[in-house]
Formats: sequence, structure tokens, C-alpha cells
Amino acid sequence: MGADVTAKRSRAPSVAVERELVSAAEAVLVRDGLSGLTVRAVATEAGIAPMGVYSRFGGKDGLVNALLIMGFDRLRAALDTTAEPDLLEQLRSCGQRYRQFALANPNFYELMFERAIARERESDEVRNHASATFDVLVRSVRLAAAAGLVEAPDAAEAAQQIWSAVHGAIALELKGLILTPDPAATYEALLVTLIHGIGLQPPAGS
Repeated sequence: MGADVTAKRSRAPSVAVERELVSAAEAVLVRDGLSGLTVRAVATEAGIAPMGVYSRFGGKDGLVNALLIMGFDRLRAALDTTAEPDLLEQLRSCGQRYRQFALANPNFYELMFERAIARERESDEVRNHASATFDVLVRSVRLAAAAGLVEAPDAAEAAQQIWSAVHGAIALELKGLILTPDPAATYEALLVTLIHGIGLQPPAGS
């Protein structure tokens, strides 16, 4: 039985094996967290020799890069609020979906934002996917500004301010450091403050 499985694996296209390894890496990350994500653990999960990880990904960094791409793609999809016709609601919903993703995927979120590998070892592809995710928020700000609903001459700057604030709030929540009785209500109030207060809402009478 073992020999048959090995033979089938040896005939499998390389891309299929890579997908299997990434799937195994995701399973290890979700189950054991970032500290448990090792080449040996992933190889064991996938049922292959550790050398298979090195031959296809060059080691742990390559696996982490693949997971980062997966994580940013999933976050970008989660943040897509283009079906919402109200442009200010798009912004608020984008913020809510960011929190929902983080709370539902804490180990992925840690991988993506707690420097699982040094920035210089991240691939250009990872950086491109991360930028595309940030661009979802930039687009929401830009559309609201174009419609005259907010005042944001630099959409990227406004989006960075929003992201900085919500990321900090979520980091505190994930570490159990929210001191108010209802973290969800506190977060919602933060979003309202951001949308209407950080240089976005036009001054009264303008």
C-alpha cells in the first residue's frame, strides 16, 4: 500500500504536489499556529519526505510565501464590498470584514502581519498580493471622495490612517486587551469615528 502511494505521488504533476504541500502547510498553521509551522510538520502532514518541501519551495520561507499569497488573496476577497451601493457603507463594511477575517483566521492573520519571515525574504509576488489587498481600501476611500461623501485628497494616505487604527484595535483584541465590555460595539464606534473624523468628513457647511 505504501509503495503504491509513493508511486502515485512520483507520477503526480509538480504543480499538484505543490498544491498538496500548501494545503498541508495551511492545515498545520491552523492547527498548531505559527510556531508549529515547520518543514518536518508540513511534510508529515502531506505524507512526503521533508526533501520534497525543499525541492519545490526551497524550504520554510518558500512555504510561508505561498501561505502569505493565499492569506492576502482571501483577505482581499473578504474586503470586497463593491456590491454595497452606499459608498460610506462600503467603507464601514470593509472595516467590519477586516475584523471578521482576523477573528476567524487568527493564525493566518499572525502569519500575515507579525513578520513570519523577514521582509527581505518575502517574494515580490507576496508584496504584490499584499498591495492589491490594501488597494481595496484605497478604492473605497477614493470612490467615496469622488462622490463628495468624504474629503480625502490623498486616498492612499486616508486608507493608511484607517488601516493603522483598525489593525491596532484588532491586535489588542486578539491579545485579549480590550477593556470595554463589548469589543464588537467598541470596534463599530471606532469605525464611525474614523470615517467621520480622520480628515474624511467634509467640514460642516462646506
